Amino acid sequence: MIACFDIGGSAIKGAIAYSPEDIRPLPKVPTPLHDFDAFAAAIEKIAADGGVDPANPVSISIAGVVDSDTGKITCANIPCIHGRTLVADLSEKLQRPVLVANDADCFALSEAVVGAGRGHRIVFGIILGTGVGGGIVINGKIHEGAGGFAGEWGHGPVSATLAGNPPVAIPRYACGCGQVGCVDAVGAARGMERLHAHLHGVNLPSTEIIAAWNAGHPAAEQTIDCYIDIVSGPLAMTINVIGASIVPVGGGLANSVPLIQRLDEAVRARILRRTDKPLVIPGELKIEPGLIGAGVLGLMEVTK
Repeated sequence: MIACFDIGGSAIKGAIAYSPEDIRPLPKVPTPLHDFDAFAAAIEKIAADGGVDPANPVSISIAGVVDSDTGKITCANIPCIHGRTLVADLSEKLQRPVLVANDADCFALSEAVVGAGRGHRIVFGIILGTGVGGGIVINGKIHEGAGGFAGEWGHGPVSATLAGNPPVAIPRYACGCGQVGCVDAVGAARGMERLHAHLHGVNLPSTEIIAAWNAGHPAAEQTIDCYIDIVSGPLAMTINVIGASIVPVGGGLANSVPLIQRLDEAVRARILRRTDKPLVIPGELKIEPGLIGAGVLGLMEVTK
């Protein structure tokens, strides 16, 4: 068994993983943001309380990116680890092996091994929530790109400037990554809200936009029509490049099954491979997929 963690800016969620199908959560604790020693101690206590052998690794899913060349992590919401060689530093502090992976990669791995991607060779797990992200799993292993980046289809200046039927002009919005015109700036939940405000001059949360769309309101229908048009093109192009045969979706927007079904239909109409089977589908693992992915990652390490 191993200890696994899903760590964000507010909480450290821990669990003991006995198998990919048997991952038992433990009480979460607040994340120490400014004290690395306290950060490491919190992880060690959870592992020790769970009775994990000190020789076994701890495996971490985190909202950050580890540069595969330098080992340094970019994680702005946890200042005490930002810029550190996290794996090396934590391994030294804890005196045990440490594995760290991006949370989107862990989501993709969890879906590939025990979720919607079981039986598929190439799984592209995507996130539609506070951001637009993704992770690639090939033959049951996370694909690590240069600099730690892979599957980041939400970034790059490719967002459409005309969308919908009939087409309407869409601004090129600034993105948090520093570029202009990223899919993330329109395809995330805040992006959907930004799009609705641009089209109709009304500020609504994404949940209300989707509810209005489900109720047949014309304004919301136009927003979703434009949203699907903008998001489906880059996603279809990415699927063509990766060759994924299944695309599980996580994040808050994946809670709307009709939205994901409409996105799936638009994507399948735009990819080269013709299929009548659903391709873009809601992820199966609704509770703690990042934690499950971290558990799977750690268990793979100890069974090598």
